[in-house]
Amino acid sequence: MEKKVIRVLEKILNVNDRIADELRQDLKEKGVLYLNLMSSPGSGKTSLLERTSSFFPEIISVIEGDIQTTLDAERLEAVGITSFQINTGAFGGDCHLEAGWISSALEELELKKGDLLFVENIGNLVCPAEFDVGAHLNGVVLSVTEGEDKPLKYPLAFRNSQFCLISKLDLLPYLDIDLQRMMDNVLQINPDMDIIKISSKTGEGIEDWINFLQEKKY
Repeated sequence: MEKKVIRVLEKILNVNDRIADELRQDLKEKGVLYLNLMSSPGSGKTSLLERTSSFFPEIISVIEGDIQTTLDAERLEAVGITSFQINTGAFGGDCHLEAGWISSALEELELKKGDLLFVENIGNLVCPAEFDVGAHLNGVVLSVTEGEDKPLKYPLAFRNSQFCLISKLDLLPYLDIDLQRMMDNVLQINPDMDIIKISSKTGEGIEDWINFLQEKKY
């Protein structure tokens, strides 16, 4: 009997990529800038979005990805950010979001020209980097508490991103970490990466982040 090769994974990724491309084009035509934030758990993505919202009132929407709970979405709603929660626990606890789920979520959001759409992806540096969610820009939030080596250990997330936010600068005095080495490791993986150093707690570097968003907005 002749053996057949069934390329299940390839087929799934092809469908995801097709939906992602459609999302990217559709939101660009609508004038909505769409950013995908990836990171390890606890890097400060939600705190960053809370800070960001004060500079762009009423034009930020966030699609939250978590395996369980609506805790982060509730935090964002409390500061006036329109949020939509995707929990993957019902799908077996997947550790990433997919373009099809984003497409479904967008049916519940009323986006208009000039809006900013963020996806706060599920917290890890592996799976989210493998699935295109259709964003115009992918970013990694890397906290100084994680150490200098993370870009070298998890290169795909950095290779597939256009910007890196190094967060929690306020903790540097309490850590034995070489910030320059961390940045050098990011650029070793992706020499074209835009790096922005921030502290959501003190506000350090937030102006640079806001300027970055202003330059990228449609």
